[in-house]
Amino acid sequence: MLRDAFGHHAWATTRLLSACLPLTDDQLATLVPGTFGTVIDTLRHLVGADCSYLWVLTGGEVDRLDDEDTADVARLLAVSEGCGPAWERLLSRDLDPDAYVVRHRDDGISSGAPLGIRLAQVVHHGTDHRSQVCTALTVLGMEPPEIDVWSWADSQGRLWERPTAQA
Repeated sequence: MLRDAFGHHAWATTRLLSACLPLTDDQLATLVPGTFGTVIDTLRHLVGADCSYLWVLTGGEVDRLDDEDTADVARLLAVSEGCGPAWERLLSRDLDPDAYVVRHRDDGISSGAPLGIRLAQVVHHGTDHRSQVCTALTVLGMEPPEIDVWSWADSQGRLWERPTAQA
């Protein structure tokens, strides 16, 4: 079941980044009150966090985003496209959701949480920040891309709809 959640997570992030490729520097600098930051800062944070989560959960097998503070949308898209397969590889392992994973941050703080909690955080984090960028796109007068789970399922040929027979 996690493969669907992370399949959607990776797909939605790359789809959103693709939609942001044509934005101008001024549009990328848009800040909507109540969101994380500017569009570009939120996208950098989103992809940077995914890389960081993968780095922690794979024991360093996946690199962190070394240019998170300066990466442009094209770079973020390229990195994000590699995250989907990395999530698939991780999830194909025999994982114990209760195994504690410790993260040692660069600021000297360490945190421990079960793997299941960390995986839930990845999905929540991505959904939250993608939504914020979609809000900013709407403020800019643009139609955000369809990135909900139903759209992902449809793109994968895993959703059908048909009229219900009426009595």
